[in-house]
This record gives sequence, structure tokens and C-alpha cells, in this order.
Amino acid sequence: MPNRIKPEETSHITIKGAKIHNLRDISVTIPKYKFVVITGVSGSGKSSLAFDTLFAEGQRRYVESLSSYARQFLQLMEKPDVEVITGLSPAISIDQKTAGSNPRSTVGTITEINDYLRLLFARIGRAHCPNCGRPVEAQSIQQIADTIVKAASTEGTNVQILAPIVKDRKGEYQELLEGLLSKGFLRVRVDGEIRHLEEDIKLKKYEKHSIDIIVDRLTHRQSFSKDEQANFLKRVTDAVEIATTQADGEVNAIIGDTEHFYSEHNSCPVCGISFPEVQPHTFSFNSPHGACPRCSGIGSIKQIVPELTYNPNLSITEGGLFPWSKMTTSDSWTLRRLESVAHSHNFSLRTRIGQLPKEIFDLIMFGKGAKDSYAIEYTSRSGQPVRYPTRYEGLIPQMERRYRETNSDYIRQETEKFMREIVCSECGGKRLKPTS
Repeated sequence: MPNRIKPEETSHITIKGAKIHNLRDISVTIPKYKFVVITGVSGSGKSSLAFDTLFAEGQRRYVESLSSYARQFLQLMEKPDVEVITGLSPAISIDQKTAGSNPRSTVGTITEINDYLRLLFARIGRAHCPNCGRPVEAQSIQQIADTIVKAASTEGTNVQILAPIVKDRKGEYQELLEGLLSKGFLRVRVDGEIRHLEEDIKLKKYEKHSIDIIVDRLTHRQSFSKDEQANFLKRVTDAVEIATTQADGEVNAIIGDTEHFYSEHNSCPVCGISFPEVQPHTFSFNSPHGACPRCSGIGSIKQIVPELTYNPNLSITEGGLFPWSKMTTSDSWTLRRLESVAHSHNFSLRTRIGQLPKEIFDLIMFGKGAKDSYAIEYTSRSGQPVRYPTRYEGLIPQMERRYRETNSDYIRQETEKFMREIVCSECGGKRLKPTS
């Protein structure tokens, strides 16, 4: 069938007979692929033409093409009062305000544009090392084994070779575990816990799990003879080969207390760093596989501002530390701990905070230079004197820990009075981890 689209319809948007609000049978031709600005005095119909005519029809056509899931977030606008609009592509409108209260929702996620971009990057993108910028390349099993042996070249270092076969996926995996036992494997690591395959391992079907096969466990010693060193290398090479076969080219190696990841397919030839296989979720800031670990994919973090937590013209006993003001003006455990710290470091709690030496200020605020423990003395109910050892972590670290660990909305709200939202220093507000 011949193409009946006129050339002008592909290069222009044509509006005929627009009668929306104060538009009176307006006809206009707007060039496409140009930056077009509509100007005019108040009430001349700028918004009626741009939003109530062009955008309304463009969004109506766009929303009709989306899935039913996406439609629930976008309001389907009525067909505008216009005779005909030609050459109009599906359109979206971005207001100069936050679309919703959910910080994880963006124009890209709501319109599902991100889904297509993530798929595009995962399928045709070429990975580069975040450290040096060089393209990621494949490496051989022998190269991985040599890297592991080199990292283990300290006295008495234990090495475990693991094959990561399940990564954060839901399921019971009963048949998988039984199959591993039939292949001769004896141990697996399930959600960070070492389990024997002879056990009856029950996993919750609708929770995410990670499963690693423990392929081999070895110990490297510097006292190895030449033959022992060669046997150690051969055993590591064999274990790596088995692991890559079971886990599509990927290996986890626990060397001492540190876990390392290696890949046959994605490795930097200069930095020696391996990266997981690129998947669409690698580029999702709403997934732990792609989100920046510092801000959890938000792009910003709430950080305590020390200047908001104290009054330099007041002493500690006068309530100069605002988060502790109620606990330092009367006999309390916090005050006793501070008294012990002050006695040990030879300063007074009655000195104005602004007049304290910098090392004492850093000790109080951040716990810098604090001892391993301080003794608090009190009298028990039986009248016996008691010395109780306690730690001092500093005002700011304690607030950060409580904010991170608490389940109390009240504590969170009280802590947030002393916080400000700043751009994440690790991802620069881009929300993704460096490898992504």
C-alpha cells in the first residue's frame, strides 16, 4: 500500500479550528524538531494552545499506548475541541514541581521510558571500568586463579571458592539443592549462612534468596615448597573452572575475611576488578543491583549538620548540646558518662562549648581520641559502690547510629531537626552505583 502521509505532516504539527477556552477557531502550523516558544499577553490563550490542545491530545494518544499498570498513574485527558491535529507525536508535560511524594518516582519511571533505556543499555551497551575508564574484557580461568593465589599469598590465609548460582531471586529451590547433592557438592551458602546439603533446607517461596556452592576450601602458607605451591595453584584453578561452569563464568572467592568477585566475561585488564553480568536491573536505581549503596538510589542523603546541634555560648551543663539538653541538665546516665569523659581528659562541662579546645570539641562531638572505655561510679541499692565501664562514641556518631537503627518515628523526626538533605557524594545525584 503506498505511503499516503504528506511530507508536511512529518515536518510540521498542524492545528485547525481550535476552540478550547478563549481560543476562537485558531489554526496554526508549528515546525517539528525545533524549540518552539509560545508568547503573548495574559489571557491570549498560550496555555490553552500548549497544554489544553497540543499536550492534551498528545498525552491522550500516548497513554493509550501504555500498559494498564502505567495508566493508573497518568490521568487520561479529554479529547480537545479542535477540528483536526496532524503530525502530532505522543507527548508528555513536565511541571516545575515535584509530581509526587515518592522520591523514587520520576518522569522516566512513571512513563516507563526507563524500562526501555535499561533494556537498551543492557543489550547493546559496552561496559567500562569505573576506575580507569578502559573497556571491560574477558579473562581466562587461569588469570582468575593466578589473581586469587596472589591475593592469598600471606601466611595462614584461608581461601574458599564459591559459585554464585542464585542472586536475589524468589523461590524454594528444592530441586536445585537436591541436584547439587547428586553432583557431589556437600556445602552451600544460603543467604550468607553455610548449610550442609544433607540437611533439609527449607526456603520461603516468596522471599528473595542468594545461593552459592562452596566448591573448595583451602589454606595457603608462605612456607609452601615449590611443589606445594604448584599443587595449591592447580587446586585453585580446578575449583575456579568448576565454579565458572556452574555459575555462568562467575566466581566468588573468600580470602581471609574479605570476599572478592571474579568473572570470565567482565574484567578490567589493568585494575584487575571483575563486574557482574550487565542486566536491565543493573541500571535501575530502584534495585539493589543498580542503586548507589550510599544513598540507596535516592540521589541525596540526609546528613546531620554539627552546627545545628549546639550553642557555642552555652556549656554542656546548661543544655548547650541540643539533642542531649534534657539529659545533661539533671542527673542522668548521659551526664555521668560525660563527667567521666571530662575527668579523664581534664576539661570542665561548665565551660562554654565555643571556648573548648578543638581536640576536646572533636572528642565531644565526633568521639575523636576517645578511650576504649570510661568508668561510671554509682551506689547500688545495697549501698555498695560500683564502677561500670562504658564507651563514648560522640554526639554525632550516636545520633547517626540511632537514626539508622531505630524503628521509632519520633526518634527519626527529632533527629531530622538537625539534618539537611545534600547530594550524594558517591554517585553525584545520579542514583546508580559506579559500575552501573
